[in-house]
Amino acid sequence: MTTTTTSGAGRVEARRAAVRAGLTRGWLETKYSFMEAGDVIWYLAFPVIYAVVLLFMRGSTVPGTGFALGAMVLPSLVGMSIALGGLTGAASTIAVDREDGTLLRAKATPNGMIGYLVGKILMFALTTAVSLLALVIPAFTVAGDLRLDLRTAVLLIMIFVLGMVATVPISVALGSLFTSSAQTGLLFLISMLLIIPSGIFYPITALPGWLQVVGQAFPYYWLGLGARSAMLPDSLAAAEIGGSWRTLEMIGVLGLWAVVGMVLAPIVLRRMARRESGSTVAAARERFMTKGY
Repeated sequence: MTTTTTSGAGRVEARRAAVRAGLTRGWLETKYSFMEAGDVIWYLAFPVIYAVVLLFMRGSTVPGTGFALGAMVLPSLVGMSIALGGLTGAASTIAVDREDGTLLRAKATPNGMIGYLVGKILMFALTTAVSLLALVIPAFTVAGDLRLDLRTAVLLIMIFVLGMVATVPISVALGSLFTSSAQTGLLFLISMLLIIPSGIFYPITALPGWLQVVGQAFPYYWLGLGARSAMLPDSLAAAEIGGSWRTLEMIGVLGLWAVVGMVLAPIVLRRMARRESGSTVAAARERFMTKGY
């Protein structure tokens, strides 16, 4: 009994150590990423474009109401930015980490895949947070009528954290299926298609019933709904499915995505890493260098 208890405690401590190592790795990767001009431009490009679009909406109102159009659109953009930051960002790094031997080293480390996954969640949470700040800070100056109180702050933080945990592991798992970083553009394209029935740019209640079902199956709709529930007056919930913000359902669906991702991603990563060896990494690196020339 004592041996079993000790062994169990050892496994728990090993996982804690892997989580701590992942947090450290995630912070370092974020710091290095912000030293790359290309990465910084990518993080800021879309928020700046969104902010400019909202600027042109200044003075416009939702048809039939006196509610500012920019205030109506901004929460949906926040939800979409969280989803895109988590779902499309991590997948693009998997092929690179495979080619430079990062995944091979993680495989050789006890609970290395857990640490790797934690690092990715932290990195893309931090970079997405910067993108959101670049969008929200200027947008608040042109999008009036928004709810800004303690409830808003608590809900947005909860939605952001839950959104990152729900999307980054899924992105990592999907990225593990690609054989090269160029293929991740397909994931971005699919994400753009999924935004159509998500209610981000058009009320989901105005879509056909089958498209409403499709939209509700993915995080985009729920993250957009959560951001709207945090930032918009309760009276606007009438435009949503069921005439309410469905906060509990939102937490439940995103929580389910998070559980599936956290269980699935390490399994997929380990299976992919089993096919890797020093020779395959060297060959991949050679192909990359050849293309570079």
